[in-house]
Amino acid sequence: MSNYERAFLISGRNTIIHKNKKLDLIVINEESDPVVIITRNGVKRFTGTVPSNRAEAKEQYMEVVNVSSSEVFSETKILLFVQAINNKEYKIDYSKADSDLFIRIHQDNYI
Repeated sequence: MSNYERAFLISGRNTIIHKNKKLDLIVINEESDPVVIITRNGVKRFTGTVPSNRAEAKEQYMEVVNVSSSEVFSETKILLFVQAINNKEYKIDYSKADSDLFIRIHQDNYI
């Protein structure tokens, strides 16, 4: 692993913990799945263009998280939990990507 300090932690088999409020996380699961952005205010679908490299993402104060990469989970996930800086835990259910149940608050206060 490099000396690069990531803006997130991995916990367990399917949880991402956002730890840097200055950087937003762009979460990519599969190419066919919608892209999600994690900000200090919460989690929502990302409608912009995904930065093509780390330098471009850093200029936009973002970090791209590829869920299936070897440094994250090494496989795509159907269910992903995100602990955001706003003290809420979100559940992202990729099997319900076309409905309102795609992103939900799982726990209001996880601390």
